[in-house]
Amino acid sequence: MARRSIDVPGLHHGGLPIPAASVVGNVLVSGGISPLDPDSGTVPPEVDRQVGLVFANARRILDAAGGSPDDVVKCTVFVRDKAIRPVVDEHWLRMFPDAASRPARHTLRTDLADPLQIQLEITAVLGEG
Repeated sequence: MARRSIDVPGLHHGGLPIPAASVVGNVLVSGGISPLDPDSGTVPPEVDRQVGLVFANARRILDAAGGSPDDVVKCTVFVRDKAIRPVVDEHWLRMFPDAASRPARHTLRTDLADPLQIQLEITAVLGEG
């Protein structure tokens, strides 16, 4: 099967030759999804804004690949401080409101580059939601 790169206008890896995600067959695996504001090209300092943007950017990647949040089977959440978990949970519930149909999730504390407070990675099976 051929691999297909998913690029999304306004999302990038700092000029590195890395797509936002890659698809083989109907399986999508993202790279690190940052809280980059696609309009300004910057990361806002506010935690709630970063968390909202990172989930919006995940949705933009899914849209570009022909998928939706219903297709996500796993989400890894990287945070600088686990104290932001309630903010993450709020946005998580907006993106995945059905308690009977949520993806697996793993939250890890890690040293993210300033000013990042959060980053996501998603795995999705497109067309299966």
